[in-house]
Amino acid sequence: MACTYGEWLKERREAAGLTQQQLADITLMTRSHIAHIEAGRRFPSEEDARRLDMALNTGNVLATFRPRDDLAVADHFEAARALEREATMIREFSLSLVPGLLQTERYARAVLNTAFPPWSEEESDKIVVTRLERAKIFTNPVAPSFWALIDEAVIRRPVGGPDVMAEQITHLVRLVETERIRVHVLPFGLGAHSLMQNMLTLMWFADQPPAAYGEGLHMGKLFDTPSVVQDLQHRYDFTLSDALPLRESLALLRATAKEYEDCE
Repeated sequence: MACTYGEWLKERREAAGLTQQQLADITLMTRSHIAHIEAGRRFPSEEDARRLDMALNTGNVLATFRPRDDLAVADHFEAARALEREATMIREFSLSLVPGLLQTERYARAVLNTAFPPWSEEESDKIVVTRLERAKIFTNPVAPSFWALIDEAVIRRPVGGPDVMAEQITHLVRLVETERIRVHVLPFGLGAHSLMQNMLTLMWFADQPPAAYGEGLHMGKLFDTPSVVQDLQHRYDFTLSDALPLRESLALLRATAKEYEDCE
């Protein structure tokens, strides 16, 4: 019987006489991440796969045959996207943009138009399709439970113009009204808060430990060390406590959408 990617990694590790922790130390990864890759629950990033090849003297086998699909996502986001599909609960914080899972097609295209150097039309189309495919997790009426904590800047910055913003915010309102998601807005009047330097996604699962993902310009990192994930969860909860309640957030979203509609 053919080995899966994770099983082959485990065979190479054991043949090298290394424990999961020893391999993790050599490759600058966590033991739990190694364990999840071997079990087939997670995939390594391209850089992780290269380090695994170097540590196990396997040429470029692990990098070449790293599991991936044809969806267009940044390399640093691949592992997090795989987990996104398995999560039973997702909590997201966004400082400046509507979270990718909640973006409308026109809003996503407006965001992509800011890329430098510019994306080709074909590249943009592929990325937009990927974002819309990711959003299909909401076709399940129950899971994952999804909360979006957004800075007020997200709805005040007119990405794509008033009509695009009116459509985008109305989309958020509809998802909240159908009780499929919750959205809480952090008002400008709050001032500084503990997440204002970050984009953060927290994920929980039915059969594995929780994980967190943080992202910046051309960089992203998946966290699965329990102490780090717990710290990020606490930061999220602390900031959420200062956000507007759901009903007030929904009222602000409706009023803001109306303002954009009146500008058209």
